[in-house]
Amino acid sequence: MLGWAITFLLIALLAAALGFGGIAGAATGIAKILFFVFIILFVISLISGGIRRPV
Repeated sequence: MLGWAITFLLIALLAAALGFGGIAGAATGIAKILFFVFIILFVISLISGGIRRPV
């Protein structure tokens, strides 16, 4: 999922450099959403992994 977020970020940067503002804005929004979903799922997996394996 992080790979998709980086891909959309690169698309947004390329579109912004070429002057396509609407596409750049949409790609940036998608990249932000995917990044935050990745972070949330990562934290959940860390917590659930820590609960299963007591130290």
